[in-house]
Amino acid sequence: MGLITQTKEAYYNRSQTFTGDGSDKTFDLLTSSFATLPTVKTQFQIAVNGKLINSANYSYSSPTITFSGNTNNTDVLESDGAPKTGLGIVVTQTDKAERYGQYRYISLTDIINNYMIAFVGEGKLIPTCKRTDVLFHAKRGIQEFSYDISRVEKIQEVEIGNTLSMPFPQDYVNYVRLSRVDDAGIEHILIPARYTSRPSESILQDENADYLFDADGSVLTAHPYTSDKFANFEHANLSGAYNNTDLTYDIHKDIDRIGEFGKRYGLNAEISQKNGVFVVDELNGQFGFSNDVLNKVITLKYISDGLGTDDEMQIHKLAEDAIYKYITHAIASSRANFPEYIINRFRKERRAAMRNAKLRLSNIKLGELEQVMRGKSKHIKH
Repeated sequence: MGLITQTKEAYYNRSQTFTGDGSDKTFDLLTSSFATLPTVKTQFQIAVNGKLINSANYSYSSPTITFSGNTNNTDVLESDGAPKTGLGIVVTQTDKAERYGQYRYISLTDIINNYMIAFVGEGKLIPTCKRTDVLFHAKRGIQEFSYDISRVEKIQEVEIGNTLSMPFPQDYVNYVRLSRVDDAGIEHILIPARYTSRPSESILQDENADYLFDADGSVLTAHPYTSDKFANFEHANLSGAYNNTDLTYDIHKDIDRIGEFGKRYGLNAEISQKNGVFVVDELNGQFGFSNDVLNKVITLKYISDGLGTDDEMQIHKLAEDAIYKYITHAIASSRANFPEYIINRFRKERRAAMRNAKLRLSNIKLGELEQVMRGKSKHIKH
């Protein structure tokens, strides 16, 4: 039996079609026609002969749609609500929960089922094993693959408000890149401010600089001074960029400024940009930004561990063999009665499979590489 159970219409349109006969008022939705079978009628809409039907004219109890009395669609519905004979009925999912391209992945449930069938049992690599053990190692494998092999990078877009900060996403593990988006929708990379940081706490002191404590003996803290200063920081003071005053002086050849024209020696290429900078507050789970990012749209590209939701717990099919090898080695190495030479064999197989998966998922396209190289100072033969 093939792996694809949906029709092309169901995949692309997330819809199911019926034909009215003038009397039938109930229609059952099929799971194979939708990404996820709707649970309430707000998750889909119905059109009869191309006309959108008011939701008051039907009820829904999964998976059955029941048409009721008709008050405002007499051209396509009978008086009792039944769609007229020969008219097409299209039920379209509006809550398209599932993303396109899911065929690329194999779910956690399928990984465990396949492993229990193919690898566990008498005469197989793992003679006995509990399903819960396979589940644990499969989840650990998904985590490791998310960090190093599959690297499914999520992108979050936010506008930076007056706090000049942005909280870590709920499933955040590490950031890949932060960028400022201009009016054309083009991203400009923000540079991490390695020359400063955001303190996790600021200790209160008296006039003698001695620490202050509360009644319980805990040290008193306040909002960090460094954070306030960084929020008001003019990035041009670090990057060396000209401001409008500099340009005006140079144009009018002011005697106090003309001698400085062009003297910008020793600039650091890392900070000589105008996009803005950010700091990472690991303890409080926030990014802090310089004030030139205020009211700007920021995109955060970050890595998750792949275990945030049930839908995320999946593996790309190009790495399917590698996850089985990972689980096999993990189970064998955690047992006391497994011969060491067998564990070493599983380790080698796991490493080879993970290396192959990483190469497969690197997604290097020769044509794209050639196009990039043509813009370099090289002669590309093709």
